[in-house]
Amino acid sequence: MIKKTFVFLLFPISLYANDCVKYKQIPQVNVSKSEYKKTVIQSEKPLDKYHGNVLATLVEDYDLSVDIIASEYGYCVVLKSVDGTIGYSDFSVQIDNSHVKGSCEYNAILNHEDKHINAYLSVVDDMRADIKNSVFNAANSVMPIFISTRDDVDNAIENMNIKMRAHPELVLMKQKLKAAEEIRNKRIDQNEDNFELKKCY
Repeated sequence: MIKKTFVFLLFPISLYANDCVKYKQIPQVNVSKSEYKKTVIQSEKPLDKYHGNVLATLVEDYDLSVDIIASEYGYCVVLKSVDGTIGYSDFSVQIDNSHVKGSCEYNAILNHEDKHINAYLSVVDDMRADIKNSVFNAANSVMPIFISTRDDVDNAIENMNIKMRAHPELVLMKQKLKAAEEIRNKRIDQNEDNFELKKCY
């Protein structure tokens, strides 16, 4: 008896969810770069042979807008648009504390690390079309969600956000970003071989 009641409760909810599919729409997608700030600090611990380092913070935020459509037994939450922000929000430049601020060595390292920052930024610029396409495909894969009360709207939106972020194209896009970063940063170090710093000695 308990088993039959349990099945009876789940079955109509599944039907209501299927009814929401007809409200699926192609979402509008906008993707912008994040604003960034740069901070320069002197490291307390010795750094590598280049005496400097850049820590970059990648931002990936999505603001989802939905339509809430009343149905006979609840509501359908339908993804309408996505405003994405993807890029770097912070660059922390670390310079070995053996170099006095304003000295030739300090400035040479700072100039070198600025080239790494430009490399990070150029990756996002060059991949702009791929990034937007990946976000669109991820957003377009999100199906409407059935909820029984309007109190569940926030949970539905969070659920949509989680599904978007887990989409294979977004996962692959972030992997490509990281790979391109690594290649460009290695190229800078190989090409320069600490040339500007060597001029100070």
